[in-house]
Amino acid sequence: MFPGFVDLQVNGLRNVDFSGPALTFEQVEEVSRALYARGVVAYCPTVITSPMEIYERNLPILARACDCTTGAQVLGIHLEGPFLSPEDGARGVHPRQHMVEPSQALFDRLRDLAEDRIVFLTVAPERPGALPLIEHVLSNTRITPAIGHHLADAATIHRCADLGVRACVHVGNGLPELIHRHFNPLWPMLAEDRLTGLFISDGFHLPKDMLRVCLRAKGPARFAVTSDLSPLAGQPPGEYSFHGVDVVLEEDRHLHCRGAHQLAGSASEMIDCMNVMASLGELDESALRRIGFDTPLGLLRIPCDLDRLPRSPGVHFDGTHFSVAGGV
Repeated sequence: MFPGFVDLQVNGLRNVDFSGPALTFEQVEEVSRALYARGVVAYCPTVITSPMEIYERNLPILARACDCTTGAQVLGIHLEGPFLSPEDGARGVHPRQHMVEPSQALFDRLRDLAEDRIVFLTVAPERPGALPLIEHVLSNTRITPAIGHHLADAATIHRCADLGVRACVHVGNGLPELIHRHFNPLWPMLAEDRLTGLFISDGFHLPKDMLRVCLRAKGPARFAVTSDLSPLAGQPPGEYSFHGVDVVLEEDRHLHCRGAHQLAGSASEMIDCMNVMASLGELDESALRRIGFDTPLGLLRIPCDLDRLPRSPGVHFDGTHFSVAGGV
């Protein structure tokens, strides 16, 4: 039996927004149960760049959820922002007005609010103060620092690896549509063997040919699938407002900004992303387990007892396709 999936980036699901002003503990439990029913055994609820009042309100709720035994296990909080690049393209749909320069004092404040349950931190390494913050995180916490939503040059990316950074987020995304063909963040992230990439393989964020190239560059040991699930995932197709941005959810789960090609997160769950990877014909079941379970789990610096993870909710792989008992 396949052990299930580990997802390091879940922004919400079915109109539950981990960065929203109305989040409740009961809603987090609902998401955990829903994820488990679709094959996820463990995940990191993710809080995007937000005003301080959201951090003050939501981080304690998510910290409490780490002790919940309902559904998929909450491994800890993924803090994606506010220390990201404010540049268009790099920032994605993160609100520029709430971005700040990396600050050890602010990070420590957020960590206190989260009751030391942050396990993953995404930062733009070229921002002033980012490298000292990364050093502080690596020296004083068990948090995994990752680079993402950035425009760092090759020297800065390799310097991050020298410091001990082992992860990069949204590889191939979180970039401007037009970049220099040689000197851009993508190539050094793929070339740096010390970095494991998180890839959104929903069929929209990255074309299949690019997924093949990234997989061949990283190999299953340094390739981690993540869903980047949006709170709009599981909602009916239509037009929505998401953190002040008008977005469209298509019938095929393509989620994008209205009138633009820019994506607004993913509406595809881990099983959908894993089926895209299976369709490439590049990986056997053992390698698929690595990219969907072992590799993401291995990125975390916190102790993780595999025996305490929920048992697989009936995830089955028939050689070409994943399914979950009672559903697709």
